[in-house]
Amino acid sequence: MANALRNSFKYGCSGLLSQLSLHCRHGRVCASPYAAVQQRNNSSSAKIKVDLDASTGVAVMWMQSPPVNSLSLDFLTEFAISLEKLEMDRSCRGLIITSTLPKVFSAGLDIMDMYGKSPEHCGEFWKAVQEMWLKLYGSNMVTIAAINGSSPAGGCLMSMACDYRIMADNPRYSIGLNETKLGIVAPFWFKDTMVNTVGHRTTEIALELGLLYTSPEALKIGLVDQLVPEEQVLTTATETMTKWLAIPDHARQITKSMMRKQTIDKLLANREADTHNFVSFITKDSIQRSLRMYLEMLKKRKA
Repeated sequence: MANALRNSFKYGCSGLLSQLSLHCRHGRVCASPYAAVQQRNNSSSAKIKVDLDASTGVAVMWMQSPPVNSLSLDFLTEFAISLEKLEMDRSCRGLIITSTLPKVFSAGLDIMDMYGKSPEHCGEFWKAVQEMWLKLYGSNMVTIAAINGSSPAGGCLMSMACDYRIMADNPRYSIGLNETKLGIVAPFWFKDTMVNTVGHRTTEIALELGLLYTSPEALKIGLVDQLVPEEQVLTTATETMTKWLAIPDHARQITKSMMRKQTIDKLLANREADTHNFVSFITKDSIQRSLRMYLEMLKKRKA
């Protein structure tokens, strides 16, 4: 729901989580030793590049899908596979997510996976969005979003799913869930994630008005945790990661699970219904007309 945005920011407007279910270190069947060695090497796909430093246990995931790192079905599939590989790698304890693209972290869900597509495709796409969030929000790794550009809608969701958010101190960059401005409603688990991050009242106002916050505003409401000069976002994330990794893994992981279990379980219990609701909504003629108008507006601006 909503990419809404290929560029709306600039171009327009899982008691505790079962550790058994999250990581091979806690019960999952691990890959073969050969596969683990392979996973420790740097890897790259069309839209995702991963650099893992086995000496520190920290991986950097670079989103590299021009022009704005839209969360397409292909992108989300590569993201989930990359994240799963890191979860199963015993040498990896922390993950930093950032972008190779100037001025943008991620512009959110790709409208082209929602417009003019069959209900079956829309359902597959939405399950991929759910999977991205479930894997990231429930990850055993320390996850830090190094937000080096604007991050509206789905990009904001991805950022909020991380443990910590560091954003470039640039008032031109924005972040938030602005779905309502496109006539789309953020689903309950988007809302729950934001409530867990900034509180109920701030979320209520933000979602009803479809607000995008500048980086200083995002810091003020707690949507991000730290602002630094743009050129220091990644180095600061790396330095911050050392503080998080100083905490014993088991204690941190169980605490994280305790904090996030209820939110994750809610989606897991309603995943099929959530997919059905999305498909029913996005394929309505009126919504498709709105998406078409939005695409036409983008074409005119590019022209």
